[in-house]
Amino acid sequence: MKRATVAIVGGGQAGAALAARLRAGGFDGTITMFAEESRLPYQRPPLSKKYPSGDWEAERLLLHPAAFWREAGIDVCVASKVLAIDPAQKSLETEQGRIFSDQLVLTTGARPRPRPQGFGGRNNVFDLRTIRDVDALRPYFRTGLHMLVLGGGYIGLETAAVAASAGFSVTVVERAPRLLARVACAQTAAEIRALHEKQGVRIMEGRAVTRTEGETALTAVHLDNGARIPLDLAVVGIGVLPRSELAERAGVVCSNGIRVDFLGRTSSSGIWAAGDCANFDFDGQPTRLESVQNAIDQAESVADAILGAPRAYRPVPWFWSDQFDTKLQIAGLSRGFDHVIARSSSRGKSFWYFRRNQLIAVDALNDARAFMEEKNSLKGGRWFIPLTSKLQVSTLSTCLRLDASQAPGWPGSHRETARPCALPVRHAKPAHPSDTMCRSS
Repeated sequence: MKRATVAIVGGGQAGAALAARLRAGGFDGTITMFAEESRLPYQRPPLSKKYPSGDWEAERLLLHPAAFWREAGIDVCVASKVLAIDPAQKSLETEQGRIFSDQLVLTTGARPRPRPQGFGGRNNVFDLRTIRDVDALRPYFRTGLHMLVLGGGYIGLETAAVAASAGFSVTVVERAPRLLARVACAQTAAEIRALHEKQGVRIMEGRAVTRTEGETALTAVHLDNGARIPLDLAVVGIGVLPRSELAERAGVVCSNGIRVDFLGRTSSSGIWAAGDCANFDFDGQPTRLESVQNAIDQAESVADAILGAPRAYRPVPWFWSDQFDTKLQIAGLSRGFDHVIARSSSRGKSFWYFRRNQLIAVDALNDARAFMEEKNSLKGGRWFIPLTSKLQVSTLSTCLRLDASQAPGWPGSHRETARPCALPVRHAKPAHPSDTMCRSS
């Protein structure tokens, strides 16, 4: 009898999690993972944190040693590029030939956005997506050099923090009006900006590069305000795009990633997707989650479905970012929020996002307890309802915690049955009327 086969395209966090889950769940067929890079699956978050400075070496990045894959009977084909997939034939074309498989899972991840004009083809301009990218950057990690970081998102800011700690003179240029404009409220961004400026990082918000200098190497950039910034090297961190080209060419439905349902199934039978490349409905909107948590959890959900134990993927998103001595932890998704409440404690600060009086997310800076409160609340289907939504009031208040079955608008809901929770919050007085609402995109 022919053994069942699963082919996984992509050797990152999602692909590794899926393969391991299949084998742990009792799948006794053939599992083959195709990885374009010449390395076994490894962690990516440290590439902008511990790895550039040399605090971590390459071996420590590995998700599992070679012996794990060998003993599990999982074939990891490194330096193996998949050229095409054929849904009708249930096959994929590789550089080594055609492979047939009963189930095909796309965990192709994401790639950096194209570099802006003037940054391409320069030998001292770097992306930070792969070990190879960072290995090219590491020889520059010596005190006294001038680094330009293009992009004020998490990757750019983490890189700036590592470089500044290593003795670089660092300038961050962000085209948007402020840092973290797409992912965090103005209050969180202000805290992060202050953190960096305290460490000597120069932050330039609302600025665009209009001209560059240098031939083979980039030596300086000019900004739209007339400023000239000399540099020894530059890191570009302006976001990523889903790698959905294989699926698109095969006729699989894609829109900002590979569209999947709550089990990870694509529009083509026998083809699944998970991780950064997958786009699924979350909170009523098409969503791509770029996080380790989503890569692992969604991949494991797909594995369970392949194993015959399907379960709807209903994530509780969470993320983290390490910058200097600050750990920013985020639970939930803040998009669509209409107001933010700030809370300070002896541990740190946190910013709580609300939409129509429902708590949807929290940014916790050195406050793991606040992070866990929100994460557990989201897991348990509980909502926090503030007694007042007036941001202008600077006072202590409490919140009401409601089980989902008791929330306003649910049948049988009774606000008076809600029990107060021990969560003191401080309403933040906005510095400017436009800060009353922190908008997300």
